[in-house]
Amino acid sequence: MQEGAGLINVANPYDCIACPLLDCPGLRPLDPSQRAYMNTIKRGERLIERGDPIFREGEHIRHLYTVIEGVLIRYRSLEDGRRQIVNFMFPGDLVGLQGAFDEPASHSIEALISSRLCHFDRSNFQGLIRENPQLGYDVTWLAAKEEAALEGHIVSLGRRSAKERVVFLAVWLLDRALATGVANEGNTLTIPVTQSQIADMLGLSLVHTNRTIRTLDKEGLVEWGPREICVPNMEHAADYAGFDRDSRGRRPYI
Repeated sequence: MQEGAGLINVANPYDCIACPLLDCPGLRPLDPSQRAYMNTIKRGERLIERGDPIFREGEHIRHLYTVIEGVLIRYRSLEDGRRQIVNFMFPGDLVGLQGAFDEPASHSIEALISSRLCHFDRSNFQGLIRENPQLGYDVTWLAAKEEAALEGHIVSLGRRSAKERVVFLAVWLLDRALATGVANEGNTLTIPVTQSQIADMLGLSLVHTNRTIRTLDKEGLVEWGPREICVPNMEHAADYAGFDRDSRGRRPYI
């Protein structure tokens, strides 16, 4: 399968000047000149349905994508079919930068929910850095921020208990969703993260995941249903899992 085989072209894409990401409270908007420049290198927009891939491990990637709407998952697979979910990607995140430009993809990315993506040719990346150093800095910042998120997930895998892992993931997902408009005000995120996907992210067995979720529900820390995540008290849950909500800032995007 080639990169983007499951993507659908959008007939009437957004103009970058009126980008919908401007309204996301956790994203730092581009200035008008930067948005005008992005209009010159934007190649269009694509739609992707839940479960469909943008690209798979081993494929050569020709495009970069910015998530406009929806949520994606990034994962790596083993030969026997087991997989490790590495990260979740929200509006404003840049897809296709998480690997060497001249090598096949080291991971797969698919849609967790129906999503909309803005896409650019990878070949324009050097020109973007040369002509807009601030945008180049923002791309570097995004890469560093994803590295920091991965550090948090690695600490969960290596040092947090099963309960702490699930609470940390729930708080992190809800925190990102609130900042990017995927969730509105409140402590609930409507998103179909299955127990199997939680297990794939946190390195737990499905039985252990189910038992942990039921325990956290009884303790009032996290209510994790088939299509909804609720964290009744975000501050208490963040403190329990060691999640630093004070380190948040407005993220750039391109």
